[in-house]
Amino acid sequence: MSEKLQVFYALVDRNAWVILLAAGMFEVLWAITLKLSNGYTKLGPTLATIPLALLSAGLLAMAMRTIPMSIAYTLWLGLGAIGVVILGYSLFRESLSPWQLLCIGLILAGMLGLKLSHTVAS
Repeated sequence: MSEKLQVFYALVDRNAWVILLAAGMFEVLWAITLKLSNGYTKLGPTLATIPLALLSAGLLAMAMRTIPMSIAYTLWLGLGAIGVVILGYSLFRESLSPWQLLCIGLILAGMLGLKLSHTVAS
């Protein structure tokens, strides 16, 4: 492996949690452009979905070099889910019932538990 590639991967490994957070943010952006594409009938948002999904998955793969798959994937899904709920509510005026808010809170609690359990185990 070339020296530049080794430096790159060392940087990736040191910043796995930041990379996972970025992957989650791109996951949210991908989902929003998917909604804006209106079933792939609008060209701009449709074309944006592909690179955003690839970037999200690529960053997730990089984060998995250091973070165990079971934790990284679950947190990535949770970040995407919570981000989409927040933006769905604020941008698209989607309703949230008390039960939905409770369930989202449980997702967040599970994510925090996974992150803390990984920190303690490391």
